[in-house]
Amino acid sequence: MNMNNFDVYANEADSISLAGLTIENRLDRISLYGDVDLTADQRGLALARQLHALLGEAIAKLESMPLPEVLPTSQVHTVRNPFDNT
Repeated sequence: MNMNNFDVYANEADSISLAGLTIENRLDRISLYGDVDLTADQRGLALARQLHALLGEAIAKLESMPLPEVLPTSQVHTVRNPFDNT
């Protein structure tokens, strides 16, 4: 997926990669995991600019929304494992 098509906080499906960093979209959060080296060269500069643009979009979207102080924690429901015969 192209970084330009990644609409922050828009859905529960989009995921993009930036070098070794994975960015996953959710309606109430954006998850970033992995790693990326912002090296002191042209490639590092390009990666830094992409990350900066993504975070800028996230900040702009958050600033335009009414936000709670803290998101409530999700309720966890335990279900029986259908593969466990005990």
